[in-house]
Amino acid sequence: MEAVRAAIADAGLVAADIDGIATLGDTPAEEVNAELQIDAADCGTGFGTGGLLSPVMSSCRAVSERRARHVVVYRTIQMLGGTVPVKQEENAPAPPLARMLELPEGAPRPAVGPMDDVTDLVAARAYSAANWLALHCRRHMELYGTTKEQLGWLALNGRRNAALNPLAVYRDPMTMDDYLGARLVSTPFGLLDCDVPIDGSVAVVVSSADYVSDCPHRAVRVEAIGGSDGAGGWFHRDDYPKMAMSDATAQMWSRTELKPADLGVAELYDGFTYLTIAWLEALGICGDGEAGPFVEGGTRIARDGALPLNTYGGQLSAGRMHGYWALHEGILQLRGEAGERQVSKRPEVGVVSVGGGPVAGCMLLTC
Repeated sequence: MEAVRAAIADAGLVAADIDGIATLGDTPAEEVNAELQIDAADCGTGFGTGGLLSPVMSSCRAVSERRARHVVVYRTIQMLGGTVPVKQEENAPAPPLARMLELPEGAPRPAVGPMDDVTDLVAARAYSAANWLALHCRRHMELYGTTKEQLGWLALNGRRNAALNPLAVYRDPMTMDDYLGARLVSTPFGLLDCDVPIDGSVAVVVSSADYVSDCPHRAVRVEAIGGSDGAGGWFHRDDYPKMAMSDATAQMWSRTELKPADLGVAELYDGFTYLTIAWLEALGICGDGEAGPFVEGGTRIARDGALPLNTYGGQLSAGRMHGYWALHEGILQLRGEAGERQVSKRPEVGVVSVGGGPVAGCMLLTC
């Protein structure tokens, strides 16, 4: 509620102006309505292929169709302060996760989808997304010569930017030796290739374009959106190790005349370092196999580089907000309000991306 109220105030609105609410598996809209003493409609459905960004995209659709004028969208993460209860018989040992997800012997296998892939992966004792995406990363390394050190420049760039973000979890300097010396998680990923679990909340307001003249800040417009719901699952794509972001970005670019060369800032999903490599190539910022050399040395992706990347520190150093912090930062950068970490030449075009594996969403923002 603190984030929601702050977003409403930032938009120059009061609670009574909000006529739409959207979220994804968070506090129910009815509770937010009750807390704000309003009766806003649920605007969280309508665009089902944007992954974690679907509520934002659905809000854009609701506003464009005039079903709402001001929609508040919120995402709350509680990864440190809560637990997941597991119901089982008293004193009974919990079954191995692999056994829980395996198909009964002789059962027909359904059409391939993301959860079928997960069943196969877990049965093979690959229990974590770190394991699953490590497979993609290793294949990319084999095909194109991508190196561990190139992944490291993404982690170092994130830490360098996080040092200027007072809300970031990790702000202490990091060296390449620190990165390479971190404990192994799933080859080739070490601990510093993985995002940081946190508790937090982000809220944004999606408004009708006719509100621009009344907005107290420079208005950020949604130029185009794209999403994919995972054809081919985790590893049944013909173009493996490519992932759903290839389809999401193709859809987004098909809806605008802007090109990758127009981008002034990129806030790309970095649940693992390799996901950012995959997004850079899927967006056409780099060709296939070229993202490793592009990020090497960290100069091109620095705040004063050709394409400032994850200027808030990314999920690797700031914290895992399921991409909503990336959206928040993209808005601040385009408005010229990112403080110490503001890109020196205020960008007019930015991209935000979320997801990997079988589900992905991306948004092109302009100002």
